[in-house]
Amino acid sequence: MPDDRSTSWRFGATSLILAGLCLCGPAVAEDPPQIKVTLKDHRFDPAEIHVKTGQPTTLVVTNMDTTPEEFDSTALQVEKVIVGGRYGIIKLHPLGPGRFPFMGEFHPDTAKGVVISE
Repeated sequence: MPDDRSTSWRFGATSLILAGLCLCGPAVAEDPPQIKVTLKDHRFDPAEIHVKTGQPTTLVVTNMDTTPEEFDSTALQVEKVIVGGRYGIIKLHPLGPGRFPFMGEFHPDTAKGVVISE
């Protein structure tokens, strides 16, 4: 038969551990920062986007033109068609320091930009 003192001790230790876990709360990951980019007259604004090195970032690209455009970047490993009058979400993985060019595949002569990770 168990000793009352050992049962009390186990109950007290278990309660203390559970209380400590409750105070810590769940680990919650922060949402990556969002940067708003517009595409109008086949030009990105801003055309120069600054992000923090090593931190994921989300671009919210709104196509103000009536025609679709493809956000394309070999350096960022991204291709995304954004229908005219709509927006697209582009999730950038954490980048090392550097410059990462992008363009509008359908209008490469005017739709140009760069992500600068610093």
